[in-house]
Amino acid sequence: MAGGNRRSAAAARHRLLPAGRVAGPMPWIIAIMMFLTVLAAAAGLGLGTAVRAMSADLAGRATVQVVEADAQQRDRLSARVQQALRGNRDVRHVAPVPAATLAQQLRPWLGADVTSGDLPIPALIDVSLTPGDAAAKVDGLRRSLAALSPSLRVEPHAAFLAPLAGLLTALGWLSGGLVLLMGLATGAAVVLAARGAHDSHRTTIEVLHLMGATDVQIARLFQRRIALDATMGGALGFSFAVLVILLIGARLSATGSQLMGAVALPWTSWALLAALPIAGILLSTLTGRWTVLRALGRSL
Repeated sequence: MAGGNRRSAAAARHRLLPAGRVAGPMPWIIAIMMFLTVLAAAAGLGLGTAVRAMSADLAGRATVQVVEADAQQRDRLSARVQQALRGNRDVRHVAPVPAATLAQQLRPWLGADVTSGDLPIPALIDVSLTPGDAAAKVDGLRRSLAALSPSLRVEPHAAFLAPLAGLLTALGWLSGGLVLLMGLATGAAVVLAARGAHDSHRTTIEVLHLMGATDVQIARLFQRRIALDATMGGALGFSFAVLVILLIGARLSATGSQLMGAVALPWTSWALLAALPIAGILLSTLTGRWTVLRALGRSL
């Protein structure tokens, strides 16, 4: 008699949780959610890496502008500025920008007349600062160069790209918010699926209860099914997301832009992305278990 009850219970479990395949729309819903989650997380991590790389590269760099209309005076003043900068302990490297290079960069905006000499183009000197407080060092350069001439301007590179850095940071936070929303949406989808499975198998659950099965044992059956769905969907969504990330990374590298090339994912970011499917499986499993236990508790 006891053996017959065990066989009946096992048959009921198999009817409640079909083995051998993962069916239904739940795996595909989780796959879509995981695909979008990984893409959003990769975007946030990549933008964060770009902001840090850009800040580290520009924090210690500045440009000295020699704003002088007379070309000869401008050249003499530029030479004096370079000599003063090389003697400054806060300056690591001094590199004057060649006039030909500057004219080539301005030609698309000012036309071919930029090299005629009629336009007073300031001389530019790139300065690399020693490690430390870049803002304080730039202020020190302004004070020291002010004694040479009032026509000198010191502009830190970070000031020009501060709005861009702010935009990239905001987009990174937006990506993090999207990851959170995707997690909430996945949990909500699992709750609906678990409630639907509970309602559709209410008769089988009653039979299991009559055979002595506890709520925890019944919830474990649903938990196993949801874990299978989450594993299949998470693996599928993660695989397609990685493929898309690699394709986008190849396209960004092909642009040759330093800014676009800085949007990269180090190995730590890949490790975080690889943890997302695991987190998705745990979230789905625990959410499904909690939902079924609550539904079973209300049905008593």
